[in-house]
Amino acid sequence: MNNIETVLLLMAVLSGLTLLTQRLKIPYTILLIVAGLIIGFVPSLPNVELKPDVAFLIFLPPLLYEASGNISWHEFRTFSQPISLLAIGLVFFTTTAVAIVAHYAIPGFSWPLAFVLGAVISPPDAVAATSVTRGLGLPKRIIVILEGESLVNDASALIAYRFAIATVLSGSFVLWEAGLQFLFVAGGGIVIGILLGVIARLIHNQLDNPTVATTLSLLLPFISYLLAEHFGTSGVLAVVSAGLYLAWHSYEIYSFQTRMQINGFWNILIFLLNGFVFILIGTELPFIVSGLEKDELPKLIGYGFLISLVAILTRIVWVFPVTYLFSFFKTRKKRAGSIRQFSRNELFITSWAGMRGVVSLATALSIPYKLRSGQAFPYRSEILFITFMVIVVTLVLQSLTLPVFVKWLNVSEPKDKEEQEERTMRLALLVSSITFIESELSLTLNNQVLTELKERFEQQINYLNGVVRTDENPRLHRSDTLPEAFREYIESEAKIVHHQRTQIIKWHKEGTYSEEAIRRIEQELDIRSLSLQTRLRRIVPSGGLI
Repeated sequence: MNNIETVLLLMAVLSGLTLLTQRLKIPYTILLIVAGLIIGFVPSLPNVELKPDVAFLIFLPPLLYEASGNISWHEFRTFSQPISLLAIGLVFFTTTAVAIVAHYAIPGFSWPLAFVLGAVISPPDAVAATSVTRGLGLPKRIIVILEGESLVNDASALIAYRFAIATVLSGSFVLWEAGLQFLFVAGGGIVIGILLGVIARLIHNQLDNPTVATTLSLLLPFISYLLAEHFGTSGVLAVVSAGLYLAWHSYEIYSFQTRMQINGFWNILIFLLNGFVFILIGTELPFIVSGLEKDELPKLIGYGFLISLVAILTRIVWVFPVTYLFSFFKTRKKRAGSIRQFSRNELFITSWAGMRGVVSLATALSIPYKLRSGQAFPYRSEILFITFMVIVVTLVLQSLTLPVFVKWLNVSEPKDKEEQEERTMRLALLVSSITFIESELSLTLNNQVLTELKERFEQQINYLNGVVRTDENPRLHRSDTLPEAFREYIESEAKIVHHQRTQIIKWHKEGTYSEEAIRRIEQELDIRSLSLQTRLRRIVPSGGLI
């Protein structure tokens, strides 16, 4: 079976299992890994091997770029302290804790090898966390912290991994040199990402072609990653920085046609990449087991459970003490009504959402086969198997139990809170639109068109306020009325939509409303703009109808 047939098979499996998980109401990550295991062990099915460069170059940049584009910069900045302590502090703490246990519990594991294993295991997976927490109704602040952590922790773990591997290969480690190297790698990646984001923004401002703009949005994460890695800096942080920068300016640089096409394209791409990642994790077990002696498996399974337990407990041990002793979830700048002390239940849910995934496996697979002396890299196959065990244990155990804990501990956002915010935002937008009609359009419109426009928006305000009126009988919404009046009405509505778009951009920059509410309204405005554009095209220049 060639590569094209393999990809088609995986797409078919992915689609079928996704439909199945929707009916079974279980995390689709588990079924996808099981499917990968079946594909890997059934002789008649193709052998699919996950190469480290494929994971780091093909999967990681677009997944991180899309995730960084979905997080609010205001919220990311608000919770920057807990995000940093999880993404940097917890990564190094986990690396150290795993290394200590591995060194003393696993025979033959020297300190450098133990730290290699610790660095590989340390970062929770962004894809796994997002797929498992989606739809659980978690409080917004917990989701922001988990997503923000997953954007940054890969960089911290990969930097720790570089130092650990270098220590194994060279046999030496200097702490102050590692510290300076960390600052260079992290800072350099951020600078490169922002510079590329600025360049991409300037290019997008000159583009009027949705297809070209979509292509550029696909290229940017790969260019950011490759350029940063070329200069020895963090490709992960470069991608995240570029994604955050472009997401902040996306409301201004994209036309509604471009935004609709980009959103549709990325929804399909991320669905496929997420699915392939977990299927490929399952297919790796045959390759990993092939490098082991059969009599080693029972012991390694035990070591795998031990290291999994350490990884899970380390996160809990870190979150609770750091929260209580160092005001973990308090920010430097408080916003009224947005920051409060986290409850113990919320802290537990945050500490329990630490599933490992493709980054850990790809990092383990990238361990070199030989030392500089030409000897085989010690315990490489054992590290791979233990890593696979940790991924499976954390994904299965935490993915299945997290929804149960969320329900049992009653850690959820009130459903009416999100609805109330959106209702408030819609009312403010409608009131602003009526003000715009009276101040900007009233002098140029005939009375019939002006009356119809105001009545339409007033009717929407009444509806949101719970007042239903049945005496309105709008006429100018239809194209079978007077063509000239109809054109004037549609053109005026297009101006109102432009005003509304300007207003939500202002709210976006000020952080008045949540990013989700703003994007929902923006999507509706995009659809409305497309409808108005289509209706205007049906009117011939002379005022008649096509």
